[in-house]
Amino acid sequence: MKALVVDDSKSMRNIVKGGLKKLGAFDVIEEAENGQEALDILKEKGPVDLVLLDWYMPVMEGYDCLVKIRENPEWSDVKVMMVTTENQQENVIRAVMAGANEYLMKPFTPEMLEEKVRMVLGL
Repeated sequence: MKALVVDDSKSMRNIVKGGLKKLGAFDVIEEAENGQEALDILKEKGPVDLVLLDWYMPVMEGYDCLVKIRENPEWSDVKVMMVTTENQQENVIRAVMAGANEYLMKPFTPEMLEEKVRMVLGL
């Protein structure tokens, strides 16, 4: 399986990538610093199985990236999990209504990340 970790923090990308590697289910783990870079990777390299998406990033925020992913029929099978500090209920609802498959609040434990990923992918 393939995953794309999108976060403007290199350390957070490394934490998420480490959690995904621990699962052992991912052959390829791409990373991007913002939503636009994530879309470019999806266009260039094709769809992935899972996108883990931060909300607040420069250039393009995670919510806007989520909307763009859901607008593209070629990416309809891509699972998207928001991994963010954004905890306002109306924004969580907005993300789910826009097509987020799951929502994980920062800070999180490795076990929480694993549980959410397993749930989203049906592992």
